[in-house]
Amino acid sequence: MIGCERTGTVPDERSDPGSFAGLDLTHPSAARVYDYLLGGSANWAIDREFGQRIIDRLPLSKDMVLANRVFLNRVVRHLTRLGVRQFVDIGAGVPTAGNTHQVADQIAPDTRVVYVDNEPVAVAHAEIILNREGDPDRHAIITADLREPDELWHRARGTGILDLDQPIALLMIAVLHFFHPGPDGLDCGAESVARYRELLSPGSYLAISHLTDDGIPADLVTKLDDVRKMYASSVSSRILYRARAEINALFGDFPLVDPGTVWTPQWHPEDSGSLAPNIEFSTPEQAAVWAGLARKPVQ
Repeated sequence: MIGCERTGTVPDERSDPGSFAGLDLTHPSAARVYDYLLGGSANWAIDREFGQRIIDRLPLSKDMVLANRVFLNRVVRHLTRLGVRQFVDIGAGVPTAGNTHQVADQIAPDTRVVYVDNEPVAVAHAEIILNREGDPDRHAIITADLREPDELWHRARGTGILDLDQPIALLMIAVLHFFHPGPDGLDCGAESVARYRELLSPGSYLAISHLTDDGIPADLVTKLDDVRKMYASSVSSRILYRARAEINALFGDFPLVDPGTVWTPQWHPEDSGSLAPNIEFSTPEQAAVWAGLARKPVQ
């Protein structure tokens, strides 16, 4: 894609779960730091040190990522109950409890899921989990870069698990804020999402959650800006906070599913599940993550 540069280590082949080929331990990894904030164990000392710095500066960070995880679970439950049976989870990160296929299988054991990431540890751990508890006829993980939609779509089709000419649910959960404008000023994330909207078959769904510094408490804006600077100086991925109008625009002309775009705690709380963590923000906007689901019109 013209003007869009990769911002992380992208291995040429699938990572070996035993050796973690392509693993970079000279910088914290956005995926592994996220895993640490979720309470996972697939992270290294460099990730934990950076993650603790985030918590020290932004004490709400752990609740923010948990609320985002719960949103993912809600979306999967909601869509599975609507009859969706195909999912592509881009930027899935390091697998933790409540993965897309685990949540979907609780409702419909015939669902099919393709996970996508470009972080070696995330890919390797997903392979381990899928080898242990997945179904090779229904679940797969591929290494691909979100900013190369056609190549990613080609690899997803190549798994043989999905029929991408039929409706699917494309999940882009807490991944788009790790992209930034290319050297020519193009917004790589928005450009990529526009192409995915074209690639999606009619009747498909697009779910997005995205960090924002728009419409949140002033003290939280300051802390989020500090976190953005921390990522810029230490992590290969960069954080880009989009305004709410910009996040809404990522859905293009796809009609939004009720209740539209809202803060993560406000999106269909009835679909949280019995094991969802108890997260209590003073106000919903403290989640600082704008989220929604839209459907491509059936022509």
